[in-house]
Amino acid sequence: MKAYVFPGQGAQFTGMGKDLYDNHASARALFEQANEQLGFDIAKIMFEGTAEELKQTKVTQPAVFLHSVILAKTMGDAFKPDMVAGHSLGELSALTATNCLKFEDGLNLVSKRALAMQAACEIQSSTMAAILGLTDDVVEQVCKEVKGTVVAANYNCPGQLVISGAVPAVEEACERLKAAGAKRALILPVGGAFHSPLMEPAREELAAAIEATEFSKPICPIYQNVTTFALNNTDDIKTNLIYQLTAPVKWTQSIQEMIKDGANEFIEVGPGRALQGMIKKIDREVTTSSATIE
Repeated sequence: MKAYVFPGQGAQFTGMGKDLYDNHASARALFEQANEQLGFDIAKIMFEGTAEELKQTKVTQPAVFLHSVILAKTMGDAFKPDMVAGHSLGELSALTATNCLKFEDGLNLVSKRALAMQAACEIQSSTMAAILGLTDDVVEQVCKEVKGTVVAANYNCPGQLVISGAVPAVEEACERLKAAGAKRALILPVGGAFHSPLMEPAREELAAAIEATEFSKPICPIYQNVTTFALNNTDDIKTNLIYQLTAPVKWTQSIQEMIKDGANEFIEVGPGRALQGMIKKIDREVTTSSATIE
């Protein structure tokens, strides 16, 4: 069974999507629709912008979303998923690619999500850190012992867990985790504590936008970050999408569940190959590849 997976923030690179724009009229129309809807030339930044320009919050999340969704749409009948999942932001890409969300509604939610997260980041100094070489339970226990807000945020693959929270708490957790045997405890160059309780203001803001948006039944089950198991009920999908901002991304658990349900081929739709690397660390037996247009 084929599982299509969609990357999140951090996968962006200069030149992303230019081949789609140059070679496919339908893709070009969607990029131009996005430019008009967002009120700035995001396609130009994606194709020619610097790394710094691509890092702007209002650009990064819509850019990754657009590359993934336009690629899936341009694949046409070749895009035939038995199941899908998206890593963090990628969940909105997955929902749009499977027709649960209209293109313009998905882009609207991504744009509002990015701006709401940025606003939440400005309320309190916060960050994230990648912890390598420890089991999840050790990382979780250390986070509980630290004063202040620090939680497990991204369960990326065995031996790679990202923590998130207030800067002093994350820094203390890193020191304790190094002492506990972590191979690395690396503060990440991000603007705030995504997937932690510190994103509560963003969750409240996004909740109103999600509730006001029409969702349709997706063409296949989606495995969401919050619950990890197969869903196609729109009410459940909405609820999980709202809580995703403050809840951890259970990527390892989602991929394990998809494999248990029959997935043996994972196709990454969008920029980069980061998800393929994670999936191979979760299960070496499955095949992985990048989505292409024949």
